[in-house]
This record gives sequence, C-alpha cells and structure tokens, in this order.
Amino acid sequence: MSRKNGRVFGVIGLGNFGGTVATELQRFGNNVIGIDIDDQRVANHVETLSQAMIADARDEAALREAGLAECDIGVVAMGSDLEASILSAMNLKLLGVPVIWAKAKTKTHHRILSRLGVDRVIHPEVEVGQHIAQVLHNPLVRDYVSLGNGYHVVNFRIPESLEGKKLADLPHNESYKLRCIGVMRGTEFVGNDGSGCTLERDDLLLLLGRRHDLRSFAASL
Repeated sequence: MSRKNGRVFGVIGLGNFGGTVATELQRFGNNVIGIDIDDQRVANHVETLSQAMIADARDEAALREAGLAECDIGVVAMGSDLEASILSAMNLKLLGVPVIWAKAKTKTHHRILSRLGVDRVIHPEVEVGQHIAQVLHNPLVRDYVSLGNGYHVVNFRIPESLEGKKLADLPHNESYKLRCIGVMRGTEFVGNDGSGCTLERDDLLLLLGRRHDLRSFAASL
C-alpha cells in the first residue's frame, strides 16, 4: 500500500466504535485497512476505506495476508469478545506493528492488554461518560481536554459577572495557579494572558491548569 498520502492504519473490528475510528482516520488523509468477520460491516466500509476485507483477526496468517504487517499503527476496536481482542493484539505484536491501541471492556481486560505490550488501552464508554459528567457538572464548562499528569485545558463560558472586565484583572493566575491560553470570540482568537482584552458576553476563556484549581476557579465565578 502506498504511503504517499499519510500513515497506514489497521483497524480490527468495524462496529460503531471501530467503524467511526476507521472512517475518520481515512477522512484525515490516511490509508486505512479495515478488518471484520462480519460481511455486512465490511460491505458498509468498502467505499470509504483504502481497504475493507473480511478476515479473522485471531489468525496471524490472515492478518499478514490482509496487509496488517505494513501498518504504522494497529487499532483493536472490538471489546466484547475477550479472546478475539487478546489474540488480535498478540498477532499485531507478532507482525511487528510498531504502535498498538486497543479497546478494553473491563479492568482485567485492560491488564491483560497492557501485559501484552499494547501501547494504549482505551475505554471509550467510560472516557466519554466522564467527559460528559464533567461538562454537565458545571454549566460554565463548555468542553475540556486532558493533557495528562493532572493537567487540563478547559473552555469556560464567560458569566455575566465577568462581562466588561479586563482579562489581565482576573484572579486565575495568582489565586488559582491557572494559565490563560486565550479568549475565543466566536471563531476569532482575541486575547491572551496579560493583554488588555475586555471580556464580552459569550466569550470563551481557555484556561490551563490542574483539575482541583480549575474546579475552584469555576466555583468562584
């Protein structure tokens, strides 16, 4: 497979999660090989992926024949079939795929995949649920991104109490140890830390910091 247009990804399991990952990776300009044992799932992606084929990922030879050994990154996207998930990850390791991500359903499943050397084990339902709960918990939080080591970037909606105030006058830095990345006004980036930006209704404040400090700042607004 040609690598002129991005990296090569192998996605094993084309259900709701795997199909979405594969389709989006393809849309971003990568080459994607999609594998599933269900002929209907494969048929649904024949026109959208570089390759979509019926294969049993538990069979190393079948994955090699499908071209998975040429992938830069492999994604094991099925989680309900523990045996298939584990064998798929093992086979990707045997094929020499440099980076492997895998979906897990349980803590035990997670531990097994980690022991196999999977680079990142993901829990989509749990992660999405936590994300939604965080946003629902504080109505001022529009969205957030976890950066690891306890740090997050949070997108705060400016409340009425801050309208007309200067960005430089907010207590986020000294009192809460937060760093302001900037302010979004619609689709325009209009200010950053220390600027004379005056906050307006519907502005979005982008702050970087630890979760506890971000929560304290949000509670003070």
